[in-house]
Amino acid sequence: MSDSNQEPIVSPRLSPGARAWRRFLDNRPATAAATFLLLLVVLSLAVPVLSPHASAEGSDAQFASPSFSHWWGTDIHGRDVMTRVFAGARLSFLVGAVGAGVSLVIGVCWGMVAGYAGGRLDGAMMRFVDVLYSLPSIVFVIVLITTLEDHLRGFLSHLSPQAGGVARMVFLFFGLGAVSWLTMARIVRGQVLSLRTRPFVLASRALGAGHARILFRHILPNVAGVVIVYLTLTVPGIILYESFLSYLGLGIQPPQASLGTLIAEGAAQINPIRTYWWLIAFPGGVLASALLALNLLGDGLRDALDPRLG
Repeated sequence: MSDSNQEPIVSPRLSPGARAWRRFLDNRPATAAATFLLLLVVLSLAVPVLSPHASAEGSDAQFASPSFSHWWGTDIHGRDVMTRVFAGARLSFLVGAVGAGVSLVIGVCWGMVAGYAGGRLDGAMMRFVDVLYSLPSIVFVIVLITTLEDHLRGFLSHLSPQAGGVARMVFLFFGLGAVSWLTMARIVRGQVLSLRTRPFVLASRALGAGHARILFRHILPNVAGVVIVYLTLTVPGIILYESFLSYLGLGIQPPQASLGTLIAEGAAQINPIRTYWWLIAFPGGVLASALLALNLLGDGLRDALDPRLG
């Protein structure tokens, strides 16, 4: 008679990727978070297009509370809050994805070169990272956005009236990514330092493989798991940065909206006479739930890709 408490046997014929995928599927919080994020992305793409209230002109239903006509109520201009929240979520997710991509490229390349080269070059590159760590990153982004925008505003206004807003978004994307790569670089460097003396790297070097081939063909695949996990934790950080800047009026500008600008608009309507709670509750709830889901997804990927689990 078999023991009911015996752990299930995982077939040794499964590839490491298949075993990692099975471990991820067995992690219920992670799979629920991934499903929720997928649903949120689909809604952020579909609702602003398919909603009957997609027009930005609004209506006479100013500050209407949630009802069957407007499920999440309306704002000061009579615009449907649910439509605006999902449109704002789409822009916030775009900022998070692009900023994390910039962080990924800079951090991985910097960390791999520093860890693989070692010696004085490694020391100089990491001291530069330490200097950047000592600077307040959010202040650096604010200075970057305001300085570049002031210098380019006149030139861009001659090209197109919308060029100034597009330029600010581009600066926001790359500015947030440019200050979020430091931890990624340190993590990748530490991994590369432990890999560069492994037998498979030494064998490749002995066979005459070039440095670029060793880095991108042999070392990068072995640090990909750690990079993917940290990337899922970078996205919510960048979304929070963007929301904070937009709340201060330094991020996304009207008529475009992000979750941060929607929260700022809702906070501006708080007064002792009446609180229009839906203007803060719904964008704040979407932002909080998305950040929680991203963190749960990162935890699940960390456990699934842990090499110690085989």
